Amino acid sequence: MRYFIELAYNGKNYHGWQIQPDVVSVQEKINHAISTVLQLQIEVVGAGRTDTGVHASQMFAHFDLEKEIKGDIVHKLNSILPNDITIYRVFLVEEEHHARFNAESRSYEYKIWLGRNPFLLDFSWQIHSQQLNVSKMNKAASLLLEYEDFQTFSKVKTDVYTFNCNVTEAVWKQEGDLLVFHISANRFLRNMVRAIVGTLVDVGLEKITVDNFREIIESKNRGNAGLSVPAKGLFLTKIKY
Repeated sequence: MRYFIELAYNGKNYHGWQIQPDVVSVQEKINHAISTVLQLQIEVVGAGRTDTGVHASQMFAHFDLEKEIKGDIVHKLNSILPNDITIYRVFLVEEEHHARFNAESRSYEYKIWLGRNPFLLDFSWQIHSQQLNVSKMNKAASLLLEYEDFQTFSKVKTDVYTFNCNVTEAVWKQEGDLLVFHISANRFLRNMVRAIVGTLVDVGLEKITVDNFREIIESKNRGNAGLSVPAKGLFLTKIKY
């Protein structure tokens, strides 16, 4: 039997989703909790990876079990897990349904606070004393939908079979001092969203033009793109199956 887990986490205290030696990861905490509750060695498979410090308001993972789960496993898991990880649902799916490979799209948000806010320090990148031209940032962001190869925004040393991604949404929305970048695609490269945001902020600061942004995409050279913005403003918000 294959079970899916829907969960969320605050990534501040974790070195990303995936288990790594000598550091604490979200996947490690989930494995420990499920193994403890079920009294079996369980290893979950995540829908993807988030980097160190990145948050997820919706994440899915799956695990296999030979017997049906009895009782309120969600309550039991949440009683074991730290407060910065929450399980929402555990539910049965088709045997072949895969948390990672069956995901059709993933959506991220990146949050920028225009000013100072002590209550959002862990969940946004705060920019003060600088004005952003959001209209130009949106013009540049719309160009992302015209391209498939995003090598420019990928970590240089990464083991991937292709740099191609199908971006279906890329837009900035502003409510008062909160500026949020929404982006959806079938897949994302390592560091891709944070590099895109850093380059779009350069457009907003008018360090580069919208035409420059297009040239940067076409260069396929990470050195031409902007900085990788802080992880704390990035949220995995939706996975569609």
